[in-house]
Amino acid sequence: MQIYEVRLEPSALKELERLSSPWMEKVFVRVEALAINPRPPGCKKLRHSEEEWRIRIGDYRAVYIIDDENAVVEVTQDSSSTRPDRRRQMYEVRQVSV
Repeated sequence: MQIYEVRLEPSALKELERLSSPWMEKVFVRVEALAINPRPPGCKKLRHSEEEWRIRIGDYRAVYIIDDENAVVEVTQDSSSTRPDRRRQMYEVRQVSV
């Protein structure tokens, strides 16, 4: 079994730090678990992208890219791939970007 390195873009880390303590811990635990299994049950490949995946953590979503060749999972944030975020906000950002 290959172990992946999990990286958080600075903007994703900043958003994670804005969450309340209980949510921050839940999101962080799920994101760190991607090192063992980057495609856990319930993860979904995003339709608009060849490389982006998302996991659901309660009302939040974490969007990430898997690089199997280099064994890296990178949690991302920008206008097309959002941070761990509330679902409605995530899809509003995506709709504006189109």
